[in-house]
Amino acid sequence: MPPVMYFFLALAVLIVGYAVYGRVVEKLFRPNFARPTPAETMADGVDYVKLPTWKLFLIQLLNIAGVGPVFGPILGALYGPSALLWIVFGSLFAGAVHDYFSGMLSLRYNGKSIPDVVGFTLGNGFKQFMRVFSLVLLVLVGVVFVSAPAGILTGLTAPKWAFAGMGFWLTVIFIYYFLATILPIDVIIAKIYPLFAAVLLIMAFGVAGGLIFKGYGFFNWPEIQAGGSVFSNVHPKGLPIWPLMFITIACGALSGFHATQSPLMARCMATEKSGRLVFYGAMVAEGVIGLVWATAGMSFYESADALNAVISMPGGAGNVVNEVSMTLLGPVGGVLAILGVVVLPISSGDTAFRAARLLVADFTRVPQAKIPARLMIAVPLFVIGVILAQVDFSIIWRYFGWSNQTLATVVLWAAAAYMVKRGGCHWLVTIPAVFMTATTVSYIMGAPEGFKIPWNISYWIGIAAAAAAFVWFMLSLGRFKAGIPLELAVEKPSEA
Repeated sequence: MPPVMYFFLALAVLIVGYAVYGRVVEKLFRPNFARPTPAETMADGVDYVKLPTWKLFLIQLLNIAGVGPVFGPILGALYGPSALLWIVFGSLFAGAVHDYFSGMLSLRYNGKSIPDVVGFTLGNGFKQFMRVFSLVLLVLVGVVFVSAPAGILTGLTAPKWAFAGMGFWLTVIFIYYFLATILPIDVIIAKIYPLFAAVLLIMAFGVAGGLIFKGYGFFNWPEIQAGGSVFSNVHPKGLPIWPLMFITIACGALSGFHATQSPLMARCMATEKSGRLVFYGAMVAEGVIGLVWATAGMSFYESADALNAVISMPGGAGNVVNEVSMTLLGPVGGVLAILGVVVLPISSGDTAFRAARLLVADFTRVPQAKIPARLMIAVPLFVIGVILAQVDFSIIWRYFGWSNQTLATVVLWAAAAYMVKRGGCHWLVTIPAVFMTATTVSYIMGAPEGFKIPWNISYWIGIAAAAAAFVWFMLSLGRFKAGIPLELAVEKPSEA
């Protein structure tokens, strides 16, 4: 099979997977299309605002994307075309399942943030853990997604405008984030995200088309040919595919950050019928973006060493985005493509801080209809964010990668427990939960930012941890059935 067909085959599997497996997941969850949603029962004009399904899909896609489906797959490309397997099957069987359940469970629990959702299914101890863990993750995401776009914009503008340095763009982005965090969701986010989505589509389809029509050889690296298989591990440093690749390619296949964003859309849905497109579909669309950039990394450069050399330069994976976009699309199209990559983190960073505000509000039970109440929570969060923005970006990103996948693993276990309560098939979430438990534990055991245990030992620790988690889950089936509230009662609209 010609190498280019691997790309089209992967793309086809993603599309068919959404149509087929997405419907299977929906059927097993059993949505109730007639059930009133929080947007109807708890409308407040700020966070609980009914929006059309097409807007919800575009907002969710931009909320969850960040730089993950671009930078992650580019770094994952160093391992060779095996990265495509994780992007495709991870998106369909882990990431999209995770996103669908986190969104639909929030919908069933009156739009509650993910710590409360986990608490309703796994108990109070997990809820308290998730409150701290999720809040730290959201602030880290907000900071990461300030630094990344600011760096790209600085590279574009500083040579022409002396004032437009890193400090200038950090300030501009933080101001935008603050406004997007405290203003009603339909004032800024619901109005500009469709435009952001148009830029994003230009970026993704433009890069894919440029590779094809300009005749770049797909997956023809000498390392791949020498390995005898298109799925050989060709990483220049010889790093193991598992668990490293599965942590590196996060948002393009599975991401716990998405679970913190799904409640934002759960509070704006008019019907549970929208769930498959908004939650499952947005994750598959993100997988398509990841597929494009992983393929670009392996096709634009002549070898894994050449790609790694560009990534190793100051600017990291952003250098790849710049070179690929400008070469394939020309100056105008290239700038649009680069702006598409800038849009991704900005449209996740703003909602990261917004989700952090709502998480704190849920914990403190402070209603958010009034501006002073929103400021009381948002201002301290942004003070912390500004301080963290001074820390080395690479350090924050490494810890974000592991904590992001760990949060996703907890959410998968919570979804499995919910399905036990429903008397449904829990295996569609239990299986990816077991796999990700092994992956995250193995990674933190062996990673430089973790315990630095040799990988051949870390693997077995991860497998043992996954086995222990599975045994605990199976022994707890009776407790889950008896103790988990199936769903909260539908609340009546406030008279205030």
